Amino acid sequence: MSTVSLELERESLAKKDTDHLWHAMHRHVENQTPTIAESGEGSWFTDVDGNRYLDGVSGLWCLNLGHGRQEIVDAAAEQMKKLTYFPLTMSHTPAIELSAKISELLGGSYKTFFSNSGSEANESAFKIARQYHNQNGNPGKYKFISRYRAYHGTTLGALSATAQANRRAKYDPGVPGFLHTPPPYSYRSLVGGNKEESDLITAEMLDQMITWEGAETVAGVIMEPFISGGGVIVPSKAYLTRVAEICRKHDVLLIMDEVVSGFGRTGKMFGFMHSEDVEPDIVTMAKGLTSGYLPLGATAVKSEIYTKFKEIGENSHFRHVSTYGGHPASCAVALKNIEIIEKENIVNRVHELGESILGQLKELIEHENVGEIRNVGFLYGIEMVEDKQTKTPISDKRISSIIAKCKQNGLIIGRNGDTVPGYNNVLIIAPPLSSTEEDLEFLVNTLKSAFYDVK
Repeated sequence: MSTVSLELERESLAKKDTDHLWHAMHRHVENQTPTIAESGEGSWFTDVDGNRYLDGVSGLWCLNLGHGRQEIVDAAAEQMKKLTYFPLTMSHTPAIELSAKISELLGGSYKTFFSNSGSEANESAFKIARQYHNQNGNPGKYKFISRYRAYHGTTLGALSATAQANRRAKYDPGVPGFLHTPPPYSYRSLVGGNKEESDLITAEMLDQMITWEGAETVAGVIMEPFISGGGVIVPSKAYLTRVAEICRKHDVLLIMDEVVSGFGRTGKMFGFMHSEDVEPDIVTMAKGLTSGYLPLGATAVKSEIYTKFKEIGENSHFRHVSTYGGHPASCAVALKNIEIIEKENIVNRVHELGESILGQLKELIEHENVGEIRNVGFLYGIEMVEDKQTKTPISDKRISSIIAKCKQNGLIIGRNGDTVPGYNNVLIIAPPLSSTEEDLEFLVNTLKSAFYDVK
């Protein structure tokens, strides 16, 4: 195809995009041409103009094994040839094997309900928790507590758990029964003390909220082990251990949202495994479950909780269904994805390279506009400020300039967009877990250069 023909084809695509496609999280800008991806290989993708980029945020935190894993593609194709679709009102082999594997990875006996996404996985968790307490003789336990800056999804229940003012603007009022407590965010804490002391005080605030609300009204606490989209907020290990104790004390279910942090992102198979004595009652997952190759969400529930759903009664079973949840091809992809993670020792690799190579990003703390750098595994958040003493968030223009400079030089990074008014000032780095050492070095060097090139 001639150069002129290629140019005309690109112009046609761009016009169709502008006229017909509604982009996620997109602010309309007249005559703005979007980046249109054409192909991907490993941690990189190429757009229709031939520009090549390292994907420093794994798509939407999900492309953990990168593009082009032929064995994953083959697993999907083989399953679709064998059994194209089958509902989980009955059963099929890939879903059976995957549910058993999830129990093995979680280190306990869990029953797993499959859906299509993280939002749906959390919605399922809320319904399960409320019904469990009802059938366990506590029908008044219906409230859920999450943390400010946390993100749990876009469907209305999950959005009600999401304590980000910008995400909820113009969609409130949300679903009744959702409460929010301060996060373990020592950098902007008002209570003082060192990081662990500050974090533990926020845990005691949770305990106090449950007491003041009445433990007999609280069904569950939902939290990511590490707040991701809200600014990569990484608590001390003692924090989550204390939260688990508080939930047990009040007979409140601990729901761990592992949608971002699951399957190796943090240097453990699941993020909650960084803390001691934490056994979640419910674990939700998506994204890294299939490395983004096909949609799949999952809600894993302790078997002892499922026992209450065995009771005889017209409404005692879980009256919830997902047409495509647990699709045979998606489950086959998840099984192959997990097989690769284990075979290639991805979790330990992330633990090591997250410090040895990505750890060089910590040198940016010397920059005059870097307030704090928070990290765990292949998850980094760089909080940008105008002044280190006042901690005033950096202007939107400045942080956008850094992101643009990185893109200009072939690197895609993210930020905590649409979180808290005036506090969308955290750069986010979360590359594919299979990134080569050369990929990671390119990421570090390109980002460092952008910091000092942008004035």
